[in-house]
Amino acid sequence: MRPRGPRTPPSGRLPFALHVSILIALLAASSAPTPLYPHYQGRWQLSALDITVVFSAYALALLIALLTTGTLSDHLGRRPVLLGALAVQIASMALFATAGGLTALIVARVLQGIATGAATSAAGAALLDLEDPARPGRPALANSIAPVTGMAVGVLAATLMVRFAPVPTLTVYAALIAVFAAQAIALVPTPETARRRPGALRSMRPHLALPPAAARTLLFNGAGIVAVWALGGLYSSLGPGLTRSISPGGPEYADGLVFFTLTAVAAPTVYLTRGMRADVCALLGSSAVLPAAALTLGALHLADPMPLFAGAALAGFGFGAVSQGRCARSSTRSRPGRRAARSPPTTCSATWR
Repeated sequence: MRPRGPRTPPSGRLPFALHVSILIALLAASSAPTPLYPHYQGRWQLSALDITVVFSAYALALLIALLTTGTLSDHLGRRPVLLGALAVQIASMALFATAGGLTALIVARVLQGIATGAATSAAGAALLDLEDPARPGRPALANSIAPVTGMAVGVLAATLMVRFAPVPTLTVYAALIAVFAAQAIALVPTPETARRRPGALRSMRPHLALPPAAARTLLFNGAGIVAVWALGGLYSSLGPGLTRSISPGGPEYADGLVFFTLTAVAAPTVYLTRGMRADVCALLGSSAVLPAAALTLGALHLADPMPLFAGAALAGFGFGAVSQGRCARSSTRSRPGRRAARSPPTTCSATWR
């Protein structure tokens, strides 16, 4: 296939804002099921293990998508990959809305993980393509903040729908389908920003690589980073169940607020730590794991929700700092033909919903 040059790069704020909105919506959809898990458990008699399987299906599919489609938009272009991923995402939302049991939830989460992995890499790379020389660093900041902001928006919106919407298991996903469809329509006329080049199929062979600086950070802070992400996964998948165990008489709509607390703290933490060194961010975030876990355990023993929310807030600080440290390592300038491989949003924030 002969390489094709990109069209004239789009100017103005609209294309940039569109790709930021896609990142936000993708991650909002990933966290939207969190406040609905108790509803699924009650309707289908699902156990905590079943919910963990649903969560794990998403995480595994996302990882596979990152390893296989992470660089696809460097070859096919940003727009084709994003349009395909949005179509798969709409299909997953439709499956959620019509789910009749555990199997449908798992399949929907697998589709969602595939779509999110493919789309976030392409959208993040498109933001790098759209960098304005007059505003350097804006794409990296957007790649850092948009995912955690999306998670906070998604879980809050779903929680409000659980409280006020007549059929939340339908309206949550219907609203997301409308958002993704509108974004796909808006994306069609936007000019392509990446040069098409051969090797698309070859690029889908899984491969792992770390720059030397990132490898050093992982060596010294890897255990703490893994712990932060694991703690985030705990709050995402089992947070509503923990809330229900501690406060069995509380309102159902409050079950999603624990994970909202985590993401609501993580988003400003990413912004406030943007000027810090990556290794310092990683160390600072990792240090929040033990006290956050202690507060969570204390909440279970005391049957008091306050330590649980305090632990979630501390975990959010840790996750935000670790995410910013990871993004700082990833956001160094890369060759235009390799930007999807280096765009940070998914690896920063998308893997533990």
